[in-house]
Amino acid sequence: MLIEIAAVSRTYQRGQELVKAVDDVTLTLGNEKLVAITGQSGSGKSTLLHLIGGIDRPDAGSIKVDGEELSEKSDDEQSEYRRRRVSFIFQFFNLLPTLTAWENVAMPRVLDGSSIKQARTDACELLGMVGLGDRIDHKPSQLSGGQMQRVAIARSLIMKPGVVLADEPTGNLDSESGKNILALLRKIADDGACSVIMVTHDPNIAAAADREIVMRDGKVVEHA
Repeated sequence: MLIEIAAVSRTYQRGQELVKAVDDVTLTLGNEKLVAITGQSGSGKSTLLHLIGGIDRPDAGSIKVDGEELSEKSDDEQSEYRRRRVSFIFQFFNLLPTLTAWENVAMPRVLDGSSIKQARTDACELLGMVGLGDRIDHKPSQLSGGQMQRVAIARSLIMKPGVVLADEPTGNLDSESGKNILALLRKIADDGACSVIMVTHDPNIAAAADREIVMRDGKVVEHA
């Protein structure tokens, strides 16, 4: 998936102050399998990720995905883009507590119209891939933090997206679980049909990435 970001800005109102969360950012992403976006808190990392993912819209500039302008899409088209072409992994997992692991993973497929039987088969296959084949019927309260993030990773792959957007995927984990999640994301990026773009404070993730993009005060100050 080719992502072309040109002169993109996003401003928010914070009390009486206007905050430019993303300030005139220009980037092209597409050849790398694993990209890390780094920077201090408040530097604009998550906002940029949300803009790429179609969760938010820029005030100015252009974001094209495989040549299609995101800002020109209707709300329904944006929803379709989020459902089929990108997926998300969050720091706090965002699993539904009343559902089992396989049900959480299968949910996007079921909502998209697949049969429960087929969605369950695909979900269980993905859970096996992330090392949770023996935890498919466990609810989030019965899983460790690292296991819950593995469920979230499996869920992010169920719709076969072109890119996975991960916002601090190891930020709520102990160091050992964080290493395991990083290794899993690296494997997915290397073996799968999708790329991974991660927001992180973790220097180990940045070191493992194919490319690091550093942000400061809403601007990209370094990318290599």
